[in-house]
Amino acid sequence: MPPDRRALEDLTLHYGRVLFDRLEVNHPPLFSPPWWQECWLRWMIHQPAVKTQLFRLIDVLPTLADASAVVRHLREYFLEAAEHLPASLRRLVSLLPEKGFLAHGIARLARYQASQTARQFIAGQTISEALDAISRLRQRHLGFTLDLLGEAVLTETEARRYLELNIQLLTELSRSAPAWPEDPLIDQDYDGTPIPRVNLSIKLSSLYSRFDPIDPEGTKREVIARLRPIVEAARRLHAFIYFDMEQYAYKNLTLDIFCSLLSEKHFVDWPHAGIALQAYLRDTPQDLERLLTWAEQRGTPIWVRLVKGAYWDYEVILATQKNWPIPVWLEKWQTDAQFEQLTERLLLCRYLRPAIASHNLRSLAHALALAEAYQLPQRFCEFQVLYGMGDPIADCLVKLGQRVRVYTPFGELLPGVAYLVRRLLENTSNQSFLRATFVEHLSQEELLMSPQEHAVRDRAVSYQAVTSYTPGTPSSLEPFHNEPHTDFSQEQNRQAMLDALARVHAQLGQEYAPIINNKVIFTENRVEIYNPSHKHQLLGIVHFADRQHATQAVRAANETFPKWRDTPVRERADLLRRLADWMSAHRFLLAAWEVYECGKPWREADADVCEAIDFCRYYALEMERLSVPRRRDLPGELNEYFYEPRGVCVVIAPWNFPLAILTGMTAAALVTGNTVIMKPAEQSSVVAAWLMKGLQEVGCPTGVAHYLPAQGEVIGPYLVAHPDVHIIAFTGSRQVGLAINQLAAQTPPGQHHVKRVIAEMGGKNAIIIDEDADLDEAIDGVIYSAFGYQGQKCSACSRVIILQNIYDRFLERLIEATKSLRIAPAEDPGCEVGPVISAEAQERIQAAVEQGKHDATLIYAGSVGPLADEGYYVAPHIFVNVPPHCSLAQEEIFGPVLAVMKVNTLGEALHLANSVSYALTGGFYSRSPANITRVRREFRVGNLYINRPIVGALVDRQPFGGFKLSGIGSKAGGPDYLLQFLLPRTITENTTRHGFAPLEQ
Repeated sequence: MPPDRRALEDLTLHYGRVLFDRLEVNHPPLFSPPWWQECWLRWMIHQPAVKTQLFRLIDVLPTLADASAVVRHLREYFLEAAEHLPASLRRLVSLLPEKGFLAHGIARLARYQASQTARQFIAGQTISEALDAISRLRQRHLGFTLDLLGEAVLTETEARRYLELNIQLLTELSRSAPAWPEDPLIDQDYDGTPIPRVNLSIKLSSLYSRFDPIDPEGTKREVIARLRPIVEAARRLHAFIYFDMEQYAYKNLTLDIFCSLLSEKHFVDWPHAGIALQAYLRDTPQDLERLLTWAEQRGTPIWVRLVKGAYWDYEVILATQKNWPIPVWLEKWQTDAQFEQLTERLLLCRYLRPAIASHNLRSLAHALALAEAYQLPQRFCEFQVLYGMGDPIADCLVKLGQRVRVYTPFGELLPGVAYLVRRLLENTSNQSFLRATFVEHLSQEELLMSPQEHAVRDRAVSYQAVTSYTPGTPSSLEPFHNEPHTDFSQEQNRQAMLDALARVHAQLGQEYAPIINNKVIFTENRVEIYNPSHKHQLLGIVHFADRQHATQAVRAANETFPKWRDTPVRERADLLRRLADWMSAHRFLLAAWEVYECGKPWREADADVCEAIDFCRYYALEMERLSVPRRRDLPGELNEYFYEPRGVCVVIAPWNFPLAILTGMTAAALVTGNTVIMKPAEQSSVVAAWLMKGLQEVGCPTGVAHYLPAQGEVIGPYLVAHPDVHIIAFTGSRQVGLAINQLAAQTPPGQHHVKRVIAEMGGKNAIIIDEDADLDEAIDGVIYSAFGYQGQKCSACSRVIILQNIYDRFLERLIEATKSLRIAPAEDPGCEVGPVISAEAQERIQAAVEQGKHDATLIYAGSVGPLADEGYYVAPHIFVNVPPHCSLAQEEIFGPVLAVMKVNTLGEALHLANSVSYALTGGFYSRSPANITRVRREFRVGNLYINRPIVGALVDRQPFGGFKLSGIGSKAGGPDYLLQFLLPRTITENTTRHGFAPLEQ
């Protein structure tokens, strides 16, 4: 029977007071190191800007090679927060020398202080040091669970190392455990049953470098195969294994792996396993019920470590950036309330044993009160705390006869920095219970308030994402929001994609023909389209147009133009919105067609559909903004500045973004009042046919848009040169783009206008890796930028320029990470490298590789294995010792080929990066504010990305386009893109009549 709620609250307050009474909050002696640390924490808490810079310094410190670098970073970070520093400290920081005895002393002091801080939260760097820490914990009657800290696992070598180290840990700890003195409080359960002395916590994502919920079956298979030896060793050695919970995207997969492994015959009766659940996640109650049902069916209890959650900032930022539902509670009281509800549910479960992990005395008191109210035996519930945090709380619980286990991380400082910074953030956050208890010394009454009382008192205001906009959109127009990419960690989304792939497969072999004036025109030139992943799989038959059809299309578009020009902007904008809605409703089907026709992996295909939707909605808003005439009136004079359409627009689109780019250029032309002839790339004619189908279904008027699949060399020059064409919007190669520009510049007799050419023509994009770069982020970013969609993006990274101090470490991990990429057909959800678009592309890339072998050193060449005969696959290739002026360093390859170049200085890196004829995208990985400022100023590219991949520009957020020989015109998805499709006009009217000039009009 549930306890009376009022009585339970009274009992909670009673235990809270008991805990406070026994809690030894010792104020450190004046001027002692702990006293200085408390002063430091207290000051930093109230200086968030300084706190941010300090944590950035701690984050970068282990990577800095010498004293000069340490002092330089210290000065750069703190001068960024100069306004928050006392004047004397500000002057002192600005005068810090980078060389000499003093610099060495400052660097040594900084490293020492960081090391001392790390030792507070990390139990050591070696197993020997960890054993010493465990011994000290056991002397205080505290158990442990050891967590091996490590860098992000990007390679299979690192994953194997993590597996081996955990088995080594189990072996060495189990060898030492029998010598530990027996302690019934931590070595026996409430009923006297022995508890494993050795306890390990592991992160599943560290066992497999390609851990990805988009491919749950493949990931589960690999992880369980690697996890099984750890669990077998734990069972053999009588040890306990906890499965840590990581970010939200991994949650469901982690639960699946946990349940699947422990359901195996060899482990189904093994009770010494547990898993963490995070109370700040909104759907954790459902996860708990799922675990309970499974555990009851299994028939053997497991443990659940209930935590508040450690990735709140990350989850909120990620969801906000991606326009996904935020998975965490946004107010602390909501998390606390759910924590208490979950605690009660756990205490009532026969097959789920509770481990309450919190430093919040209210949460602990509530758990103790529940245990008494439900008459549970003492030590039925275990309590867990973090190493170096809340030690007085742990000791207090021990005095009350409770079993306490300490989450004990150990490992090298460099990989452990992320954990260290998380702990520092936790200690200094506004909502930290430890801060409130031990630094700000809040009252018992305030600290023991129930979550519901906090909700009433705080009158909680819902979290609002902090975004920044500069003026440019009239306030009467609703703001633009990007279409959210699909979250493939959710099962329903994965199933929707699988269903769409099946539907497309059932449609293979159909015919597609030009559409002129809304009439389908079948031709004699029938071209078969094949799947690049499976080169013998026929996708469809496309009827290609010829010059006669091009003439018909231009004539129809030209005749329709006046009516479309005079159609109200609102109607044209609404057409785009309807098209966006149509694409959103068909997003999985459209993405599936891209997978089949263009060899795009799932996420790449989905992102392309989202971008197409974004173009429609953004350009609709932009045209409504531009449609408001600018007025500059005076008494007796009206002055109006406005825009009108140009005429017929020919859109020549590429295959690599088959829907997004074609839609973007088409939507821009349509919404500005121009009529359009869509000439898609031959390789993506079916996807283009679906766009035309969408336009028809949402009511695009006859004659406004025409679908003209054809061979480029047959009708391309003809359309460009046609005197009735006013605009050519092109995306493709530099060679074709320059030819279009030259041809369009001609004005034959009878043509009474100069054509407007908008052309995006590729890039030879570089990423610079600074010597203080975060290697985990940099390698991941380079891999994705260089080999995502097989390098077939104009924005792809084809050069990586590395400062020499970090070159060897970076190159070694880059090669290993590249080896770990999975090459597969595009429809496989685990595909990371799929096929290139065609046999011609395959041959061209292979020729570039052969040329590269003569000019540089091929250090890594991947293998496609049996897929070589299946489709057009090219494995990633990495070259080093690349001469700056060879074709490998200068020419766009459009494939998975990466040139790695070593430099001595940032200036040399910038010179190399800029020494090409392109200027499209570029990237820089660095943690130096001064170097970032310099690169922002000197890296001459259209889109510069700092500490993130250089691909994946989003409409409105990152308008896309370059200069030099990368493009002609304004950036797609930007505020001035539509102006290229418009003609500006000015009308001035004299309003005076016979000497009468109205003052108001």
